Amino acid sequence: VHVVESGGGLVQAGAALRLSCTASGRTGSMYGMGWFRQAPGKEREIVAAVTWSGASTYYADSVKARFFISRDGAKNTIYLQMNSLKPEDTAVYYCAASPGSYDLMIKEHEYDYWGQGTQVTVSS
Repeated sequence: VHVVESGGGLVQAGAALRLSCTASGRTGSMYGMGWFRQAPGKEREIVAAVTWSGASTYYADSVKARFFISRDGAKNTIYLQMNSLKPEDTAVYYCAASPGSYDLMIKEHEYDYWGQGTQVTVSS
């Protein structure tokens, strides 16, 4: 299974970015997926998650009403629309996936596969 993220970059505070992530490699499987981030000197934390069906989502309090997770189920691709970015959003953002999972997963240990990460830097 391969998990590949894209869309990071350097932006000014208040700007928007959209991250994309695609999970592939297990034919016919649907994946529960999520976004985590890790800032320098801090532990990795959940940002947002979505069930395989897209029916349920989760957001960390720090990003509610600014970030939005969505998915294209047919492609096992998820997106993270990040609006009103703040300097404290600066981190490496990781996509995670687990095939065959129907639950909403918000813990690292619940995910089987991880992407390589994409850097998001927000300048003040």
